[in-house]
Amino acid sequence: MYRLEVSHAAHRQIRGLPAQTQERVNAAITRLAENPRPPGAKKLTAREGYRVHVGDYRILYQVDDGAKVVIVYRVMARGDVYGG
Repeated sequence: MYRLEVSHAAHRQIRGLPAQTQERVNAAITRLAENPRPPGAKKLTAREGYRVHVGDYRILYQVDDGAKVVIVYRVMARGDVYGG
């Protein structure tokens, strides 16, 4: 089991989502503690980390296997997530 850390920016981004989407995103983040590289997770090429899809939204995160930590740093719409 991995420990979850969610950045302040990701918390803000999640709070800005519709309520039903927030629930789905939070459930997906919780599942990352059990399996940080679930089926469908993609390793990022332009930066370190992984992404998972939740509908039209992307969760970007890093995995520290040594410390057993998953760090979620961005949750945004598909078209906006890689811009900055």
